[in-house]
Amino acid sequence: MSKSDIALIGLGVMGENLALNMESKGFTVSVYNRSTHKVDLFVNGRAADKNIIGAYSLEELVNQLEKPRKVMLMVKAGRPVDDLIDGLIPLLEEGDIIIDGGNSLCQDTMRRSDFVESQGIHYMGIGISGGEEGALTGPSLMPGGSEEAWSLVKDIFQAISARIGEGEPGCQLVSHGGAGHFVKMVHNGIEYGDMQLIAETYHIMRTLSGLGNEDIQRIFQEWNDSELKSYLLEITADILTYKEDNGSYLLDKILDVAAQKGTGAWSAHTALEEGVPLTLITEAVYSRFLSALKEERVAAAEILKGAEAADLPEPGAMVQDLWHALFASKIVSYAQGFALLKAGDKKYNWNLNYKEIALNWRSGCIIRSGFLDAIGQAFTENPALPNLMLDEYFQKKLHEAQTPWRRVLAAAVVHGVPTPAMSSALNYYDAYRSESLPAKLIQAQRDYFGSHTFERIDQPRGVYFHNEWNNRECRL
Repeated sequence: MSKSDIALIGLGVMGENLALNMESKGFTVSVYNRSTHKVDLFVNGRAADKNIIGAYSLEELVNQLEKPRKVMLMVKAGRPVDDLIDGLIPLLEEGDIIIDGGNSLCQDTMRRSDFVESQGIHYMGIGISGGEEGALTGPSLMPGGSEEAWSLVKDIFQAISARIGEGEPGCQLVSHGGAGHFVKMVHNGIEYGDMQLIAETYHIMRTLSGLGNEDIQRIFQEWNDSELKSYLLEITADILTYKEDNGSYLLDKILDVAAQKGTGAWSAHTALEEGVPLTLITEAVYSRFLSALKEERVAAAEILKGAEAADLPEPGAMVQDLWHALFASKIVSYAQGFALLKAGDKKYNWNLNYKEIALNWRSGCIIRSGFLDAIGQAFTENPALPNLMLDEYFQKKLHEAQTPWRRVLAAAVVHGVPTPAMSSALNYYDAYRSESLPAKLIQAQRDYFGSHTFERIDQPRGVYFHNEWNNRECRL
């Protein structure tokens, strides 16, 4: 019996689709699942008559593999990954490789890498984006690990990945350690921001412009032929007019509670640890938390007073303004995401290629959009660009958006329509461009009650002072 090229553990839809993708590119794949009945269902169902071999134990799975053995994990992040590693190590040999394709925390990947490689076995963490369809037809892959480990699996993962540019694979080694999972975490944070911004735009169209699903779909389709073109905008247009058998819009029947799996919160937590103002993306995470308070919100709607009635803006003008507001807010979302990438890069010495990351995200992943070409160009012209908003193209777009962006948010405030992410975007923009902020008062307060010291504008940076604020003899 011929040996398999790679093993895949975890037969959820993503795992199944990746296995089918690999097989379609000429690789023989062995598959295993803890619930072994799933192995039977898969090999006798979707994988029937394909070069996919079922295994019913880890030992059987490992024995089916060509050396050096390649084992990919597609299981839930956390303890399940550690348990599988513990089960696999006694069965593997020096030079074999374990690949975690789940949404693992970067720090967990680095810890596991240190441990597994101390046993003479290679370890990689690969971020995967594109959802179920992408896994089957070509996902965006963000591999992290050593050059030696990458050389063992490069042919497989570049074969199954999405194509970019002139048919190039959307899969290049990001860097060592947990870099792949860190980049995927930031990708998901940006995804949270994009989704929240589109949702807020939809909400403004419904509440302030009085537009129905058909009208909003038409607008989003038109926008998807512009610089706003993106996968998320495309699927939103599809969602808006999907009807049930009785002719009612399915979207209008969905409960307004958004779930989350943790990667957005990881981005926010990491930003807090590294001192990165990830305000928009964090607001997008908080918005999901707030949406989950459905019963409280329903009760509060009967108690708490909202905005007084006011004249609604003209729908056509509001839609034009919303284009600029969404585009400008999207710039801020990506600027914050790449700032977080820079912080991780600096901390872990990854030497990330921001241009390559942006261009890799153009195809296969959930945040894929034409917008990313401009980001790639920005980092081509200036690899050390401190903030995406400072690039000439994005400066121009932000300047063009000033009046309409502010008009949209002013109208939302006047009419009591929540816009947490879009408002956060403008606040970040205004704070970032402010030569002077009121933080001096905060630092004075800290020095007053805690002797935390302060710097002075008339002295060099790095020289600190303390004032005896409650010494009345020193007061005027």
